[in-house]
Amino acid sequence: MGTFETIIAILLSLVVGGLLGFILRVIVVEKGFQTARNKSQNIIDDANTQAEKFKKEKLVEARQEIYNLNLENDKIIKEKKAMVSELEHKIIQREELIERRSANLDKRELNLDRKEEALDEKKNALEEKASKLESIIQEQNTKLLEIANFSEDQAKAVIMERVEHEMASEIDKYIREQEETAKQDSQKIAKEIISLAIQKYAQDVTAETTVSVVNLPNDEMKGRIIGREGRNIRTIEALTGVDLIIDDTPEAVVLSGFDPVRREIAKRTIETLITDGRIHPARIEEIVEKTRVEVDQFIRDMGDKAIFETGVGRMHPDLVKLLGRMHYRTSYGQNALRHSVETAFLAGKLAVELGENEVIAKRAGLLHDIGKAVDHEMEGSHIDIGIQLANKYHEHAAVLDAISSHHGDVEAKTVIGVLVAAADALSAARPGARSESLENYIKRLTQLEEISTSVAGVESAFAIQAGREVRVIVKPNEIDDQKTHLVAREIKQLIEEKLSYPGTIKVTVIRETRAQDIAK
Repeated sequence: MGTFETIIAILLSLVVGGLLGFILRVIVVEKGFQTARNKSQNIIDDANTQAEKFKKEKLVEARQEIYNLNLENDKIIKEKKAMVSELEHKIIQREELIERRSANLDKRELNLDRKEEALDEKKNALEEKASKLESIIQEQNTKLLEIANFSEDQAKAVIMERVEHEMASEIDKYIREQEETAKQDSQKIAKEIISLAIQKYAQDVTAETTVSVVNLPNDEMKGRIIGREGRNIRTIEALTGVDLIIDDTPEAVVLSGFDPVRREIAKRTIETLITDGRIHPARIEEIVEKTRVEVDQFIRDMGDKAIFETGVGRMHPDLVKLLGRMHYRTSYGQNALRHSVETAFLAGKLAVELGENEVIAKRAGLLHDIGKAVDHEMEGSHIDIGIQLANKYHEHAAVLDAISSHHGDVEAKTVIGVLVAAADALSAARPGARSESLENYIKRLTQLEEISTSVAGVESAFAIQAGREVRVIVKPNEIDDQKTHLVAREIKQLIEEKLSYPGTIKVTVIRETRAQDIAK
C-alpha cells in the first residue's frame, strides 16, 4: 500500500507539475505574444505615420510640380499665341501686299492692252505708209530706168560707186580738217608743257643686269671661297640662293641670279668674308644673316629717300619697304625705283602746268609700278598687284586710276591718270633710259615693216630712227593724194593693236608720181 500510494503520489506530483509547467508555459508564451503584438502594432502605427507623412510630402511635391507645369504651359501658350499673332500679322501684310501688287498688275495689264492697241494702230499706219512708199519708189525706179536705159543692177552699181567716192572724199576732208585744227590748238601747248616738265628734271641713267662681279685681292682667295671639297661655296649658294661662277677670270667671282636682292646679299657677304679673312660655314651663316638685316635696312632707307625726294607726304611703312625693294628691280636695264621717282617728278610738273594737285600726281607716279616689287612672289600682272596693294593701304582714287591705266589697258578716268601715263612713257622712252637686246630690237623693226606692208596699196615700208618712225611708199596708180591720210591712219591703228613699244611711232606715207619720156 505504501508503495502504491507513493507511486500515485509521484504520478499526481508529475501530473500536477506538468500542468503547472504547461500553465506557466502558456502564460509565458501568451506574454511573449502580447509583447510581439504590441511591437507589431507600434511598427504598424509608425509605418502608418511615416506613410501618411510621405503621402503628404509627395502630394505637396506633386501639387508644386503641377503648378510649375501649369506656369510653363501658360508661358508656352503665350509664346505660341504671340507667334501665331505675329504670323497672322505677317500674313495679313502679305495679303495686303499681294492685293496691291495684283491691283498694280491689273493696271499694268490694262496699260499694256492700251499700248498694244496703240502699237497695232501705228503698225497698220506704218504698213500703209510703207506700201505707199514702196509703190512710189517702184514707180520712180521704173521711170528712172526708162529714162536712163539702165537695168536695175547697173543703176545700183552706179549709185553705190558715186556714193562711196563722195563719202570717202568727205570723210578724208573732215579728218584732215580736224587733225589740222587739233594740231594747231593742242600740239603747241602739249610741247610747251612737256618741255617745261623735262627741263626741270635731270636723271642719271642706271643700267642693271642679272650678274654681279666681286673683285678678289688675289687668285688664292678663290680656293678659300670654294673651301675644302667645295663646302664654303655650297654653303654660300644654299644660304643666298645665288650661283657662284668661279672660272679662269683673274681675281674675280661672278654671282648669277634673277633676284637682285639675293645677289646683293651674296655680294656683300663675300666682300665681308674677304675683308674678315675667316671663311668657313659657321662664319658664312653668321655673315649672311647679318647682311640680310643690313640689306633690309638699306631697302627701307631707299624707300624713305624716294619719299623724301619726291615730297609725297607720309606713307604706310609696308609701302615704304616695297618702294625700297624696287631699287633692286629693273625693266630693260632701267632701275625701277629711279624710274618711279622720275615719273613722279614729271607727273608733278605736268600737274602744276595743268592746275592739278601736284602731291597726288607725284604720289601716283611714285606708286604706279609698285606691283613690280612683289610680282615674282604674287600671281597676276604688276598692274593687278599694284591695285591690290593700293587698295590694301587705302591710297587715293587717283593713285588707283593711275596704276590701272598707265599702260593703256583701261581708259584713264582722271586727269592725273593721263599725266602719269604720259610721264611713264617720257621716262621710259627718253634716250639711254632703257636697253633692249639686239634680237628684240630687230624683231620689232621687222614687225613694224610687215604691219605697214600688209595694208592694201602699200608698195614698200622702211623703219627708221631706231624704230620711232616708219616711212611707207604707196602705189600711185592705186592710192590718190586724199587716200594717203586714210592709209596712214589704218597703219597707225594696226601698229597700236599689234605692236608693243616704248614712246611713239611716227607714220609717214609717201606718194610719188614720175613721168618719163626719152628724147631721140
